[in-house]
Amino acid sequence: MNTQAILRDEDTFLIPTYKKMPVALVRGDGCYVWDSDGKRYLDFYGGHCVTPLGHCPPRVVDAIKQQSDRLLFYSNVVYSDVRARAARLLAEMAPLKRIFFCNSGTEAIETALKIARKSTGRSEVVSMIGAFHGRTLGSLATTWNPGYRAPFKEVLANSHFLPIGDLAAAGSFLTRNNDTAAVLIEPVQSIAGMVSAPYEYFQGLRKLCDSTGTLLIFDEVQTGVGRTGTFSISEQFSIVPDMITLAKSLGSGIPVGATLLSETLSDEIQFGDQGSTFGGGMIAMSAVEATLQTIRADNLMSRAPIIFDAITDALQPFALEMRGQGCLIGVRIKPKVSTILPALREHGVLAGGSADPHVMRLMPPLIAGEEQIAEFAEAFRNVVEDVQT
Repeated sequence: MNTQAILRDEDTFLIPTYKKMPVALVRGDGCYVWDSDGKRYLDFYGGHCVTPLGHCPPRVVDAIKQQSDRLLFYSNVVYSDVRARAARLLAEMAPLKRIFFCNSGTEAIETALKIARKSTGRSEVVSMIGAFHGRTLGSLATTWNPGYRAPFKEVLANSHFLPIGDLAAAGSFLTRNNDTAAVLIEPVQSIAGMVSAPYEYFQGLRKLCDSTGTLLIFDEVQTGVGRTGTFSISEQFSIVPDMITLAKSLGSGIPVGATLLSETLSDEIQFGDQGSTFGGGMIAMSAVEATLQTIRADNLMSRAPIIFDAITDALQPFALEMRGQGCLIGVRIKPKVSTILPALREHGVLAGGSADPHVMRLMPPLIAGEEQIAEFAEAFRNVVEDVQT
């Protein structure tokens, strides 16, 4: 199919979801993707932060092929060797050791919210202004954007939104509201424009949740799996959440999510409390196992801060501010990002926008090297100079 036919058929038969780039991708390898016209792009967006090893990482592709030859699928009603190996490896690398495998980030959030409400006997959840946790009804209730929530407000669960980084506001709310089951927080609010909070805030939030009997849930759908330099960003705050949600990077592009929880919470779960037909499927588990093996064997988590520093240095003096951590990067610029992204595509680079019109999001893979960073920086400087002149 040619590009116009691809665009026409998708626009005709699919419901509108995202405002798409006018690009039809057909192939990927490492840090690069190619469109249906043969044009190559440096991918520093990763399809919404999904490719920690770049595109089509050989060990992951080989694992999927081998598993496909053996057994495509059977549900959780039976045991599975590849699921057992993936679970053990994930438990070895993550700070929490009990796991529920599912198919996406929003399903992982839904699971965490169910567990929090069942465990505490409380009904309400605190999230943060600027938060994005998903679009299904449970996760949507904790997503900040009023435009997303408004059409469904009559059926959404009761949630409250507090400013991230404001420990006094959290303390005031939690000490006077005894029906709060959990505080749900993205340690780095990616879609909001890579907004975060200092070490002391997360330390204080953990203590506050402990003192009020409130569970602390880290939404690490984007920060997790080593993207910020540690497997869970919670390790950098010297705390352990009660639950952590993962997705995106976990399967190198294969749909998979996970809710990690403490042994205390896990011991309270009964058969039938939660389930997922396709969660923990063999193909997804083969991708998870190979992804985690590669990250650990190649010591790729150590690359994250190196890449952040290299991109920071390369974008001077055009970047007004660098946000985020590791390979989850926000670049604040003077021109609107909406004027920059199409021009970057013309230069063969894919990047992303955010809710802040002046913050560009970069989610490079952990394998990005000096050559790719220099390539991005050259395109970025040329585009910004053109826009500003």
